[in-house]
Amino acid sequence: MNIFEELKARGLVFQTTDEEALVKALTEGQVSYYSGYDPTADSLHLGHLVPILVMRHLQLAGHKPYALVGGATGLIGDPSFKDAERSLQTKDTVDGWVSKIQGQLSRFLDFDKGDNKAEMVNNYDWFSGISFIDFLRDVGKYFTVNYMMSKESVKKRIETGISYTEFAYQIMQGYDFYELNDKHNVTLQIGGSDQWGNMTAGTELLRRKADKTGHVMTVPLITDSTGKKFGKSEGNAVWLDADKTSPYEMYQFWLNVMDDDAIRFLKIFTFLSLDEISEIEKEFEAARHERLAQKILAREVVSLVHGGDAYRQALHITEQLFAGNIQNLSAKELKQGLNNVPNYAVQAEDDRNLVEILVASGVVNSKRQAREDIQNGAIYINGERIQDLEYNLTDTDKIDNELTVIRRGKKKYFVLTY
Repeated sequence: MNIFEELKARGLVFQTTDEEALVKALTEGQVSYYSGYDPTADSLHLGHLVPILVMRHLQLAGHKPYALVGGATGLIGDPSFKDAERSLQTKDTVDGWVSKIQGQLSRFLDFDKGDNKAEMVNNYDWFSGISFIDFLRDVGKYFTVNYMMSKESVKKRIETGISYTEFAYQIMQGYDFYELNDKHNVTLQIGGSDQWGNMTAGTELLRRKADKTGHVMTVPLITDSTGKKFGKSEGNAVWLDADKTSPYEMYQFWLNVMDDDAIRFLKIFTFLSLDEISEIEKEFEAARHERLAQKILAREVVSLVHGGDAYRQALHITEQLFAGNIQNLSAKELKQGLNNVPNYAVQAEDDRNLVEILVASGVVNSKRQAREDIQNGAIYINGERIQDLEYNLTDTDKIDNELTVIRRGKKKYFVLTY
């Protein structure tokens, strides 16, 4: 199985400009290729991970990657399938985001060794030196307005309005391909399926300006079995930055993938061989309730994105929270595991009696309810059941002198901070 066949078998190929020619190029020699990432936030998310993994697969097969972070295009904004124009960011903000995204990309590709070691590029390096007149004369003249208007990303926005700034975005992305081909002999561009129009602008410019042929390969938009897509625009972003989405939260995301998606996602998001995944599938289908595929998926992706230590910590937090062993976790681990639960900052003047604290922190609505819950054994402090109505919180109830965990019933957690 050649690399293109493997990518297809994994569900990582959506569309190509010329599949036969691309397969021929990939099997006959080393291909230099690139994928671009605009700094529209200070982190990439899971939606970006798919083309990154395709880049890694191709590098492992001997081809040479160029990771482009769009310091120039990030200042403009891509209109592709957006309902409204992006808010323009300052140059300093975009530069900061460029640096962070470059750091994230560096974790997935090998930039250090081999004749196919990855290279990082920033399109601001070439756009900053081009005058507006030169760009119109040397690049703009190769694009007709009719051609640009035919792009789906543009047609969708014509009704609501599109600025010239975003309208010209496709020409800028097209020039990226031309520049990388001219300077580094890059002949393949990889990107999301929503980028098809912008990407083929590059092959068009190569053809018309340099009489060369370039290849485009898009990866599919990843959705779950209900049609829900990954990505920040859906309000469910899983970020690659550990400060925005902790390893524990990412672990839980994959652990809760639906059964019907688990094997497909193993093929897309991991480097386990297809034979290994086939064996996992047999075990998984024999006992879906054990969630073997989800556990392996969570292990592989968290280890890939954040490292083995982060995975082991996420697993430890998961196991201890499930068992209710709060005291086996540090304050740092609890902040990960209980990141989304209600918090209450205990004030110096607060009454530390448990009944009073339960009401003040919002765990219960009334003192009567607090007393009932305590007497019925429904209240736990750091995993220990408390049934004493006269119980007062002390420093010994603080974990690492930072927080106290209250549990009401089986699953309702609350965190007191000091």
